[in-house]
Amino acid sequence: MGGMIVVAIALAVVALILAAGLATLWIGGDTQRRWSNRLMRYRVLAQLVAIVVILAVFYFTRPH
Repeated sequence: MGGMIVVAIALAVVALILAAGLATLWIGGDTQRRWSNRLMRYRVLAQLVAIVVILAVFYFTRPH
């Protein structure tokens, strides 16, 4: 059960970073130039962490 909470948190972080990146694209101007690319890089990193977390939860919660 605890693993599912960690997975949910990891997915929520990815979703929040994605939403922030899309918002900067929508705002445009200096905000877009300053933050858009940086947030998308953070999103890719957060996705990698989320995948590792999901795989670790699957591995450690499987029946042995």
